[in-house]
Amino acid sequence: MAINQAQLLGPLLRDVSRSFYRTLSILPGKIRTQISLAYLLARTTDTIADTELVPAAQRLEALRELRARILGSRREPVNFAVFARQQASPAEATLLENCETSLALLETLPERDRELVRKVLDIIAGGQELDLLRFAGATSEHPVALRTDEELDDYTFRVAGCVGDFWTRVCRAHIFTKDKLDDAFLIENGIRFGKGLQLINILRDMPADLRQGRCYLPESGLSSVGLRPHDLLDAKNEARLRPIYDTWLGRAESHLAAGWAYTNNLPWRAARVRLACALPILIGTETLRLLRAGTILNPENRIKVPRQQVKGFIRKAILLYPFPALWRKLPRLNSELIHKTKPSLN
Repeated sequence: MAINQAQLLGPLLRDVSRSFYRTLSILPGKIRTQISLAYLLARTTDTIADTELVPAAQRLEALRELRARILGSRREPVNFAVFARQQASPAEATLLENCETSLALLETLPERDRELVRKVLDIIAGGQELDLLRFAGATSEHPVALRTDEELDDYTFRVAGCVGDFWTRVCRAHIFTKDKLDDAFLIENGIRFGKGLQLINILRDMPADLRQGRCYLPESGLSSVGLRPHDLLDAKNEARLRPIYDTWLGRAESHLAAGWAYTNNLPWRAARVRLACALPILIGTETLRLLRAGTILNPENRIKVPRQQVKGFIRKAILLYPFPALWRKLPRLNSELIHKTKPSLN
């Protein structure tokens, strides 16, 4: 189904981005199109990479074609009809069918914004290509794991940490152009912010990923407690996994604390940007709480923060924004982690 750019950034964006759409809708108009478009193109590459009914080699080729098209080194239009027909989600099928609409919108952005979008998507698509190569030959019966902590850290940077860098640079270019800010601090903690959100997704989605042959928890950590990737298919091994799993939960929380420090070092007047940052942090901290308390290897027990609770987070953040002392206490993060980051400038 062909759609125009208004539909692309409206109903389709809402249907494919789920909870992140609320974050995008909070953003100031000056940066909403750039960040929304980057999300849509990243979601397009992700959908291609995850279309299991298409052979991995074909997915890899399609990713490379789209990556070249995004970077401007390829002018021939892309056609992902084969992928679109395999989607269970009508919205994701529509997204693939209208990839050229997204690419046309990319060409209308000012040059500086266009290059920022291209740079972040180059990193993201490269990470997805690496993922396809890394898990080639993996099966639901014999999942393959990342080897080391460093590989997992690199993966979270490629698919999400780089977004923190992109987000910061777009905001710097359009929202707080003349403010005196510690740019190195913002870039470093923006990257950690993105890594934290991705790590939470990995920890939450572990049972589903395992059944697609992917184990993102590093083999080095699993072997230290006598586990192999396929052992995680059996929920009876949860107690043995817990020490390793909880260590990664702690790292995710530490990254979110860096994200909260990032948020509170943005100019106070940039309320929409700060609120847009606060929402995923609030959802993330609640997800961490649920993961600590719930079962983690049962594929029937997917943990998700209810929509009504997300709406409550938004209302509470807006209500407390005029009161800085209360605002800074919004997320239920370990206070020691927050204190290890740079104090707020506001």
